[in-house]
Amino acid sequence: MFTGGADSQRGDLVLPVRLPSGAGRWPRLVHFLNNPTTWHKVDLVRRRDASAPGGWAYEAHLMVLTSGYASPATKARRAAAADLDRVGGIDGNVFNLSVVSFPDTFDPADGAVHSTRVELTDAERAALEKARRKERGRKRALDRSRRATNPGQYAPSKRRQARAARRKSAGLPERHVHVPGGARAANKAGVPKQAYRRDTLSAGYRLDRARLAEAAATAAAAKDHRARRIAERIVGAHGVNLTVEDCDIRTWYRLWGRALQATTPGRLIAAIGKECEKTSGRLLRASTVTTKLSQTCLCGAQVRKSLADRAHTCTSCGLVADRDMVSAALAAHVRVQNPDDPSTAGLDTVQARTTQILFSPGLQEALSSQPQRGGRPSRGRTHAAAHGPGIPGRQASARRNTPDRYRPTPNETRPANQRHKDHVGTAARAGNTAARGGIPARELIGWHPNTG
Repeated sequence: MFTGGADSQRGDLVLPVRLPSGAGRWPRLVHFLNNPTTWHKVDLVRRRDASAPGGWAYEAHLMVLTSGYASPATKARRAAAADLDRVGGIDGNVFNLSVVSFPDTFDPADGAVHSTRVELTDAERAALEKARRKERGRKRALDRSRRATNPGQYAPSKRRQARAARRKSAGLPERHVHVPGGARAANKAGVPKQAYRRDTLSAGYRLDRARLAEAAATAAAAKDHRARRIAERIVGAHGVNLTVEDCDIRTWYRLWGRALQATTPGRLIAAIGKECEKTSGRLLRASTVTTKLSQTCLCGAQVRKSLADRAHTCTSCGLVADRDMVSAALAAHVRVQNPDDPSTAGLDTVQARTTQILFSPGLQEALSSQPQRGGRPSRGRTHAAAHGPGIPGRQASARRNTPDRYRPTPNETRPANQRHKDHVGTAARAGNTAARGGIPARELIGWHPNTG
């Protein structure tokens, strides 16, 4: 690192660096540091650290202009996945993700139908609820600290006001309230009289805020890490030729709100797409307008379902299966003329019907699953719900007594042709895979974004 200017006589500053040690670390270090010609620059960055003075830890990062590192095991796994002659479909749901794949020849002699489900287990739900309680406790501590240091900006609570009125009528002296619990002092328009940025913040408040931000960053990193791990499992089992519906995740937030923060299906779908690209494949996106997979059967018949109907029951062919698995199986039969244009996708109903006949001995087992929990959205508005543009006050609901009971499901919303960022899912704990002589392989994977 050169420390002098243009006319300086000072030399270079050599900084001692401690390299990370451990099994498998040395090949990674050699990959990035063995060639000094790829070293670009050193940046001073900061990251959240509640134990550091001021809540920030400062580090010097070396930028290296080279490709990412892949271990020999990773290269072998990706080569094996690229050699899998399979085509599959993905159905991204709010509370789970279903994957179904077939041999690319759609011949039972070349392989069986495989299915995988990714969802939260009871233990992971309990861990998420524990993490949410801890987060709520930290946020309440922040609110109490702000109120204690800025008592003039908050009014007493209604209970305090009633108690003060009773003490005044009884002739008792007024008690001083150290932490007012009422609303923020605001004008007639509801705007706070003093901006929040002008409040006095204590050292404890800043420490709690740093801890909250650090925990959020750790949880986000854990979600990314586990999304990559589960994406590797899916691509390694179902191949690199996958198709998913092109949905707008923002529409799901209007119905389910904060429930998506636990499962984050968009994060997982984006991780699968990146893994397909690294394995010489591609995750294709199909428009929901031209395919309508959630309302179609493998036989080609239209099966209308509401948001609360989680089972697929076809009166034409008699197929009874999980609706998400059926949609994933249909996605494997989608043909896209232009891979960059989801609107050019179409469903090959003839091939889907042929597949249903050929794989009939094991197809029913592969597409069946246990009843899902949380299939219906919460009634009324959620914390993250938003009013639709031009429809003030309208609430999204999937109750059966609503006139729009058969409105399109979130899988059939408008396609997201322009996304401001990649929506990326969550993490996973691998289950067992059973595959034997013609019997379909089923896999259940659960993930927890706040561990690891």
